Amino acid sequence: MFLSALLAGSIVPFSSEMVLAGLQLAGVSNISLLLWGTAGNVCGGMINYGLGRLGKIEWLEKHAHIQPEKLDKAEVFVRKYGPIVAILAWIPILGSAITVALGLLRANIPSTVLFMAVGKAARYAVMLFVLTGIE
Repeated sequence: MFLSALLAGSIVPFSSEMVLAGLQLAGVSNISLLLWGTAGNVCGGMINYGLGRLGKIEWLEKHAHIQPEKLDKAEVFVRKYGPIVAILAWIPILGSAITVALGLLRANIPSTVLFMAVGKAARYAVMLFVLTGIE
């Protein structure tokens, strides 16, 4: 779960939802899935933060396929609200731009990690709740 969440949280195009569902069906506890999924996803987001901190915009556009418009919007958003926007890092595509923008703007790391963890944990909790309700 950790590895799939890490990949999904980074700029790598990957979805951890199927892994989450498969592991839940295999009998892995929801708490374990929530904790490992959140930890991996936050680590993936912090990889993006680190890439943003390097400040190589051209590299990010070319290799990470982060569209300049998305990054510009995320930067404006981060400048306006600060590290609390990390709570939205779970949003597909835009979340990567947000975490990269947080790094570019050198947002406070402990606050970024805290808000990112809250948002990503909430997302996994909702997914687990939905999956549990399906059974």
